[in-house]
Amino acid sequence: MAGFEDMPGVSVVVPVYNGAAFLDELSSRVGSTLRARGVDFEIILVNDGSRDESWSRINALASADDRVRGIDFMRNYGQHNALLAGIRKARGAVIVTMDDDLQHPPEEIPKLLDGLSPDCDVVYGAPLHEQHDLWRRLTSRLTKKILQIAMGIPNAGRLSAFRAFRTELRGAFSEATGPFVSIDVMLTWGTNRISFVTVDHHQRAGGASNYSVGSLLAHASNLLTGFSVLPLRLASLIGFALTLFGIAVLVYVVTRYFMLGGSVPGFPFLASIIAIFSGAQLFALGIIGEYLARMHFRLMGRPAYQVRQVTANADR
Repeated sequence: MAGFEDMPGVSVVVPVYNGAAFLDELSSRVGSTLRARGVDFEIILVNDGSRDESWSRINALASADDRVRGIDFMRNYGQHNALLAGIRKARGAVIVTMDDDLQHPPEEIPKLLDGLSPDCDVVYGAPLHEQHDLWRRLTSRLTKKILQIAMGIPNAGRLSAFRAFRTELRGAFSEATGPFVSIDVMLTWGTNRISFVTVDHHQRAGGASNYSVGSLLAHASNLLTGFSVLPLRLASLIGFALTLFGIAVLVYVVTRYFMLGGSVPGFPFLASIIAIFSGAQLFALGIIGEYLARMHFRLMGRPAYQVRQVTANADR
């Protein structure tokens, strides 16, 4: 098996959002880790509409080291959209993705690269203990559970943004368009040879996380309706179950009429039945509306991202 030292090149792709304070240390630690192993590498920093000095720092780092390349978005498009832009620009044979806040220690990158055996195309760094608060952990687990459903991977609960994969896999989603992007789902379009290695997960180097509970729930919703038909099937099952319930109520009413000689009394009973069926119909219509909205956005031609500028060395 070829070791990571023998790889022709590694592209480290990092989405950056208000991460100016971390970029110097991040690039330094990535560089020293890979240089120590004799690996050719590049670092692609994608500025995802940051409101701080992130783009200035990226430009400074790119000017000082040709191995650092930068992409600047017109606005904030989201972590996965930023990753997609960086992945498309990558020139290495292997792509490593990680966050900008140093929760993914760059010193753990060799573990990911070692995991790329001939029988494996994607390696995830599964944290032994995630350094998040309670609500962030709960919503993260919910998102991973939905990913497990969408991807069909039994152990998708171990997924993370710290991953390494063969660059050839991007061909499976090279034509992907639209505003809703999930790198994890799109990787499964190209392969099912996925493995996991245990890595350290550190506290955020400073500041507050850019992910809120609401944004994680929105991401989970986008995953469900953007990459899975589970909600439609759920609506169908609920509709079928309520149809059976309606038939049972009809049988009860008719049987009571012939056996007892009267109809079922009481407005509350009738109102509750109507409310149940109306709620089920609105639930199903809402799910269908979500899918129609995503089709509408795709037909509108909304891009996954729009680049404002790149660093001077970006196309070298």
